[in-house]
Amino acid sequence: MSTKNLPQNPEQPARKPRVAVVFGGRSSEHGISMVTAGAVLTAIDRTKYDVLPIGITREGRWVLTADEPERMAITDRRTPEVDDLAEAHEGGVVLPVDPTSREVVYSEPGSVPKALGEVDVVFPVLHGPYGEDGTLQGLLELSGVPYVGSGVLSSAVGQDKEYMKRVFTSFGLKVGPYVVIRPREWERDASAARKKIIDLAGEHGWPLFVKPARAGSSIGITKVDDLAGLDEAIAEARRHDPKILVEAALRGREIECGVLEFEDGPRASVPAEIPPPDAHAYYDFEAKYIDSTPGVVPAPLTEEQTAEVRRLAVEAFEAASCEGLVRADFFLTEDGEFVINEINTMPGFTPISMYPQMWQATGVSYPELVDRLVQAALRRPTGLR
Repeated sequence: MSTKNLPQNPEQPARKPRVAVVFGGRSSEHGISMVTAGAVLTAIDRTKYDVLPIGITREGRWVLTADEPERMAITDRRTPEVDDLAEAHEGGVVLPVDPTSREVVYSEPGSVPKALGEVDVVFPVLHGPYGEDGTLQGLLELSGVPYVGSGVLSSAVGQDKEYMKRVFTSFGLKVGPYVVIRPREWERDASAARKKIIDLAGEHGWPLFVKPARAGSSIGITKVDDLAGLDEAIAEARRHDPKILVEAALRGREIECGVLEFEDGPRASVPAEIPPPDAHAYYDFEAKYIDSTPGVVPAPLTEEQTAEVRRLAVEAFEAASCEGLVRADFFLTEDGEFVINEINTMPGFTPISMYPQMWQATGVSYPELVDRLVQAALRRPTGLR
């Protein structure tokens, strides 16, 4: 195991805060998480923080990786893999489940575990299940280690599109028409489950968007224009999540807004508009990350519309008890009403992603954005708050 990126004297009393950037993971968004991590590792102020890059393989093993963000980019339309940067292919990194110690340990078969020093804050740039959904946040709470972003409940709510919509509705935020099909519904009566979707189309018309209920980055989503494409779309969504969500299409403009936690509370960025991509049926994974379809920042809205969507973005942040950061996605319908589609508690965070672009336009650069998120995490205790 190489130790070139590890602290040489972890007991030194006067030291910079140590930030563990954790990325990769077991979800289908593994590669995009790595691209995000590369951007964060490039931007974080090394004069202010010690940095420990930790990757999670697709199988779930925590590994030390090379601190080489240039290798974490999309190349030839392919996303990177943690295994390609792992410094060893046996053993792994272990966080102590002990709130009295923040010491990280590296353990490999047949060797004495090596202490890597304490970690002061974790920056989890994981997207999707097993990272963005409250699971990792629960582990960090048990370990007593502060971390960037939302806590267990709000992370789980932000990952599950069904319960996210239920929370928003309970707080008076308007959502579009949808139905949810749970795994047991397919098992009990697949025909009845399918009929729920057809009834949604009968009431609101085609197209429909068939989605995994707990995935992001537009992975597993299909725009269905008629009955002929429905079964294939259901199968694709269920390949990523046994629970699916089906939404009626909303006629209108796609508007996004970023929320960031400042010392005095959450504030909203200027909004952006996502125009319909020319080469794609909608703003899908390839449009976002491979072909880099540009958004319009700031969105061409009236002052009143801009103020309203910023207000609603902060309201959504508060409704789900979020912390750190959120990207809130809306539709501005043809009758001038904002309908919230979803929030992302760890949104796409690459330099071309909309969240950093919106904050850049608001006056917060990418390095400052990273720093503010780390500082917010260091201010916030773990546990009930």
